Amino acid sequence: MSSGTTPVTSAVSSHTCRPAFCVPTRWRSRHASPSSPSSSWPLSDPTGNTSPAGSPVTTVLILLPLAAALVIWVLPLNDISAGALALLAALAEVGVWIQMLVRFDFGRGGLQFAQQRNWFSDLHVSYHVGVYGFSVWLIGLTVVTMAAAIAYGFWVGRERLRAYMGLLLFLTGAVVGVFSAQDLLLFYAFFEAMMIPLYVLVGVWGGPGRLAATLKFVIYTMAGSLLMLAAIVVYGLSQDTFDLVQIGQSSSNWIFLGFVAAFAIKAPLFPLHGWLPDAYREAPPEVAAILSGVVSKAAAYGFLRIAITKFPDPAQHYRAPILALAAIGLVYGSLLAFRAPDLRGVIAYSSLAQMGLITMGVFSVNDLGLNGSVLQMVNHGLVSTSLFLLAGMVERRTLTGELSRLGGMARGRPALATVLLTTGVIALAVPLSSAFAGEFLVLAGVFQRGWGWAVTGAVAMVLAAMYVLRLISAVLHRAVGPAVSDAALDLRPAELGVVVPLVACLLALSAWPAAITGHSFRNDRAQADVAQGFK
Repeated sequence: MSSGTTPVTSAVSSHTCRPAFCVPTRWRSRHASPSSPSSSWPLSDPTGNTSPAGSPVTTVLILLPLAAALVIWVLPLNDISAGALALLAALAEVGVWIQMLVRFDFGRGGLQFAQQRNWFSDLHVSYHVGVYGFSVWLIGLTVVTMAAAIAYGFWVGRERLRAYMGLLLFLTGAVVGVFSAQDLLLFYAFFEAMMIPLYVLVGVWGGPGRLAATLKFVIYTMAGSLLMLAAIVVYGLSQDTFDLVQIGQSSSNWIFLGFVAAFAIKAPLFPLHGWLPDAYREAPPEVAAILSGVVSKAAAYGFLRIAITKFPDPAQHYRAPILALAAIGLVYGSLLAFRAPDLRGVIAYSSLAQMGLITMGVFSVNDLGLNGSVLQMVNHGLVSTSLFLLAGMVERRTLTGELSRLGGMARGRPALATVLLTTGVIALAVPLSSAFAGEFLVLAGVFQRGWGWAVTGAVAMVLAAMYVLRLISAVLHRAVGPAVSDAALDLRPAELGVVVPLVACLLALSAWPAAITGHSFRNDRAQADVAQGFK
């Protein structure tokens, strides 16, 4: 195996389908014309790697925050210097991602900016990274969210800021690695590396109930980790490779269920969400934002990148029960969000609901549902990050997050009212918003699998409007709450610098959702096969 950038090879015949994300031959044959070439999955790259030769941009996105974290931990920096360096590294990470976005050939699609080097040759394990169209947007969500979280933590001035900032930067590199890994064991290594700083961030910097929340978080997620590792080892050894681009498809129900259970715990999905309420409530606001905005999307990415593409037969067999659990979680989470007594509870349970919606889109396995799920991943990631950070700002002013003690904060605080109202309106999924586009596409996709799924989603959208309006009313309107005093100031410039870029991204996405829906799965001749063949 050569070093540097290695072309992605594929061998597609009437009996073999080797590239990443390919459609079984029996699905292709029903839709391909006699003169058309064999079709592959819309995320595959049948012609080879399209990235510029030797382009290291993916590796740079992984290593930059890791190197910055190491510098912060090793050098005897004071808190101000450590925070400034972390913020500079986070902004540089955004800059590198913008370079990737500009250089990515969305018209051609496929795997780009790939690098592959031997790791364990005997086991066919390699350092293999690269990005597809939808990966680019999820990495963008990651770097923007992490930059906002680092800026918020720096502004708040967390205790032991050097350690705190180093952990956030380490987490950034690990999440980018999850979204770009093209080897199963490398994917697992990054996924577990992502969880380690989260345990520490919640357990050390969390609220009064942080230890119990962390213990529950660790127990749940470690169970998911063991399931994922077992599934990866059995799957990789059975295929004689761990390379996600080259590995074949499997019909093993047990391996498929191992992956699904692991990702369902980490998302989380109903009924495996027991760790969510405590972790989201006890974590610092910026860490809760990361859990909801980024980490949950890594699990959804696992559904998309591994579960439905590498296990098409089991995914088809278990589609109905998975859709049912996702639909239950969607409605159940919405009801809990409507009844939640505090800001973070509303946002946490709304995240459970949204992950149910995203999972329904993924397991619809058609053009509309897949595009809608990716759009909703990015949209919800930005919305939940903005809401958690705003909740933290409100809590710092009022010393509480209880909705019954809030109210009237729109008076004399135009910046807070504007930012919260704008984010809330987008979360309401009003027409012309990015949330409306994402939810509509998902519902249209699941409608093709049965009108009952779409009706369930539509009911949940009504419930979502109710809990979002309740949150906005409880914070901004009604009579002035007992915890709100005249001394509670409007958002400061530094706080606006944290949340306004997130809102700007949401507005840009609302203006042009096709930036994601039109370019996430670009390998044109194959997408119709998936949409029509998975029945």
